[in-house]
Amino acid sequence: MSTRDPNCPLCLEDGGTLLWRGPHLRVIEAGDADYPGFTRVIWNAHLAEMTSLSTHGRDLLMRAVYAVEEAQQSILAPDKINLASLGNMVPHLHWHVIPRWRGDRHFPDPIWATPRIAPGTESAEWAQRQARTQALLPRYRNRVVEAMNALLMH
Repeated sequence: MSTRDPNCPLCLEDGGTLLWRGPHLRVIEAGDADYPGFTRVIWNAHLAEMTSLSTHGRDLLMRAVYAVEEAQQSILAPDKINLASLGNMVPHLHWHVIPRWRGDRHFPDPIWATPRIAPGTESAEWAQRQARTQALLPRYRNRVVEAMNALLMH
């Protein structure tokens, strides 16, 4: 079984702004302006499905996803956090950890749905919330790194 696929974008690149990399997985920030804090946890080796991992690998990957979720909850305080592992477009094992707020462009639909609010028509209250969230991102990034380093020690 190959650990890299020369046609896979997640084998060729980090997949976003790298926050943390370990021997088995990495954590990146997606950089989506509508969803500050949108993070992906990506398995380093090219695998498509959770069942391709050992039990230990599955546990490690999910503990990383939970650590990112916990960092989002404690620092960014979203109304909800969406966890998704789709891989239909990029069949390389990765999890999306997406902070969501009532009033975001897609709420309550998934972020991949047609937006309910057109770009540029957001409320002033929403713009203020976005600015507050952007200001929290350095703390969030630090918390993710701390959590991943602690996870690696266990």
